[in-house]
Amino acid sequence: MRADRLVATLLVLQARGRVTAAELAAELEISVATARRDLEALSTAGVPVYPQRGRGGGWSLVGGARTDLTGLTAPEAHALFLLAGSSARTEPEVRSALRKLVRALPRTFRAEAEAASDAVVIDSSRWGRHETTRPALVADLQRAVVRRRRVRLTYQRANRRTERTVDPWGLVDKDGAWYLLAGTERGRRTFRLDRILEAEPTDETATRPATFDLPATWREVVDEMETRRAATSATVLITPDLLPILRDQQGRHCEIDGRVDDGRTRVRITAPTPRMIAQQLAGWGAELEVISPQEVRAELARIGAELLHHYAS
Repeated sequence: MRADRLVATLLVLQARGRVTAAELAAELEISVATARRDLEALSTAGVPVYPQRGRGGGWSLVGGARTDLTGLTAPEAHALFLLAGSSARTEPEVRSALRKLVRALPRTFRAEAEAASDAVVIDSSRWGRHETTRPALVADLQRAVVRRRRVRLTYQRANRRTERTVDPWGLVDKDGAWYLLAGTERGRRTFRLDRILEAEPTDETATRPATFDLPATWREVVDEMETRRAATSATVLITPDLLPILRDQQGRHCEIDGRVDDGRTRVRITAPTPRMIAQQLAGWGAELEVISPQEVRAELARIGAELLHHYAS
């Protein structure tokens, strides 16, 4: 995983003072091109890592051949820990590296650096949707989470717009779709960032439960959402070439249930309502066949009749 390599790269620089991309590649057992990209990524993120050209050159940390990392400013420490923090939850090696790095940071930076490492979770599983543009609000909300500042949100849901002040607890990147977990007057709430019209940090100190664990809480949120999303299921027969496409689109809401005699694959598609299943499948026409339930078949027939009426001319 890239985040643990970035932390390992910084620790190698801390130990050696200066390394070439080739030396780093040999140390971490990666390609020279990967080592060079990682060094450039650290530099771009704001960590004081710079190349020196010519004979005897290489990459080094500002501050001398050996350093205790006190050259890191608070924003630079935030940048590094935001890069690595999400991996630290699942990779023991990254957790160990971050603990060592925290001890090397100036004492005044440690609390916020640790908070930055706990601000974001990355969930790569699909929900049938994929965003390619990172919301502009991510950076501001990350800072609010790390600095424990309440945020005034303007939130759009359907045709209703609301304003509320929340305690930001953490952010989740679910395969490009971003969510904010926050405390409100009514308890924990999850906000989709693409529905947040404005997010204004305040000077008020945010509160967060002492026992709050972002990855564990996100798993609870996913379980709740999956229960609602799987309220209706349909048995569908699809051709082999359509299977990888449908699985990519539907994510965990497409379960394989074996092959049938004619070579097609039986799958189970889930969604909150029969209409939603029909809407998701209608575009594939005769490339798939819904076996059950009758409610989904009826919705497909209705959609087909609507299209025929609308486009028959």
